[in-house]
This record gives sequence, structure tokens and C-alpha cells, in this order.
Amino acid sequence: MKDAARLLLYLLAVLLCGALLAPLLFWPGRELITRGWFPGLAHFEFESYFHRALLLAALLLLAPLLRSLRVRTRTDLALEKNPLAGADLAAGFSIAAVPLLCGGLALIACEIYSLRHPFLWGKMPGVLAAALAVPILEELLFRGLILGVLLRNCSRWNAVLMVSALFSVIHFLKPPRLTTPNESVTWFSGFLSLGHSFWQFGDLPLVVASFFTLFVVGCILADARILTRSLWLSIGLHSGWIFADGLFSKIAHRETFALPWIGKDLLVGIVPLTIALASWALMRCWLNYAGARSQSVSRTR
Repeated sequence: MKDAARLLLYLLAVLLCGALLAPLLFWPGRELITRGWFPGLAHFEFESYFHRALLLAALLLLAPLLRSLRVRTRTDLALEKNPLAGADLAAGFSIAAVPLLCGGLALIACEIYSLRHPFLWGKMPGVLAAALAVPILEELLFRGLILGVLLRNCSRWNAVLMVSALFSVIHFLKPPRLTTPNESVTWFSGFLSLGHSFWQFGDLPLVVASFFTLFVVGCILADARILTRSLWLSIGLHSGWIFADGLFSKIAHRETFALPWIGKDLLVGIVPLTIALASWALMRCWLNYAGARSQSVSRTR
């Protein structure tokens, strides 16, 4: 279990370094605003810098982690070249996005959500950027690196359960907005944001609903990665969920809070959980179809 211990140390180091880096990113950003350069940075609060500091720390510490784990090629992580990469990516996106958007339409029909007037189309570039960048980064880290390392020493399902639980917990580490006002940022502000990141755990119904939905989503993504021995299908699924949830939030808003059926967005509650399970079944059907088609093509050659 030495590899697992190294992964744990890496995650703790990312949190520590991210907390230290956050003020070092924030202060130069405020200086640029004062000088009249990059005025768009004025819209970002300290918590935004904190999130980006965590990402930067994760990238900076990745190379030492890979050396310590003796990871040199993708085969060291049980990954292979996928001849159906494009098809898996497109299929995963559709399998995730279409059922979730259909569920959103059903919620509008039930008057749990209502259409916005006007629609927030001006915020769609941010949704597209998130649907492109977040799945790649998170799949490389969770399903690519962490799951690949755990598969060395654990059974398949133990590895899937552990990485899915970690994936779910990490998504709760979000401090509430304006935890640290911009005017009072100090060297310790990153650690304060880190402490406030656990604020959501105080709302037990929300934690239970969110955790299990994210946990199941993590299991689906891990299953896709293991069955294809690549990340393309899981990236497509992840991108589809983010895109559908982001698109729906810009065209509709919640009228009522109906836990445990539906929470703060389309990714929380029993209804999203049911839709995710349906997408899991569709994913398995796609893999059966793609596998049969691949074998048929191979025989004709």
C-alpha cells in the first residue's frame, strides 16, 4: 500500500501548497487591476484564486509524484491506445447529456423548475469552457492516475469504490463565496478558505443526496475507464454531464427545493441519481455494440 500512501501525501501536499499559493496569486492580480491592466480580474474574489492555486499546486507536484510511483508510460496505469477514441467520446457525451436534459424538461413540466426570461446565453462560453477543461483534468487525475495506481494493489471494485468516494468528497471542498473579503487577505487566508471548505458537511440532507449522486457518477466513470482501458469514454460522459447541467441552469431556474428528489442542481438528488443509473445502462449497451462492431470489422479484414 506504499503507492496509496504516496497518493495521500500528494493530496495533502496539494492542499497545503494551494493554501500557501493563493495569496501569492491574489496580490499580483489586485496589483494588475490597480494599474488598469486586465480589469476583468476585478470580478474574481479571493476564493477564485484559492481554487486556481489548488490546481496549480496539483500540476506542480504531479511530476515528483509520477517519479515516486515509477510511472513512465500509460501502460504503467493499465491504459492502452483506444482505436474507438472518437466514437467513445461522442457516445459518452450523448449518453450523459441527453437523459439529463430530458430529466430537466420533466422537472419544468412538474413546475419544480421554470424557464428563465431572458435566457442567460451570455454565460454559455463559461459552460463550454468548463465542459471542455474540467473533464480532461479530473479524468486524468482521478480515473487516469489515482485509479491506475490503486489497481496495482487493490481488487477492481475496491479501487473503484475508493476513487469514487474520494471523487465525491473532493467536490465538497468548496468554501462559500466571500468567505475571505478581498480587503482582508493575509498569508493565512488560504488556510481559512481550506477550513471553510468543509462548510457543506453541516447540511446532512444535502451531503447525503450530493454524496451518493457524485459517488455513483464516479463509479460510472471508473467503470467506463476500466472496460475500455482508456479515458475517452469517461471524458465524454463527464463532459456531457457538465454541459447539460450548465446549459439547463442558464435556461431554467429552480422554483422549489425538493430534497431528496432534486437538490441545488441537476446533479443532486434521487432524480439525478436515477438518470445517472440509466446512463450507466446505456453506456454498457454502447460498449456491447462497439465491441461487437469491432469484432465484425476485424473478421472482415
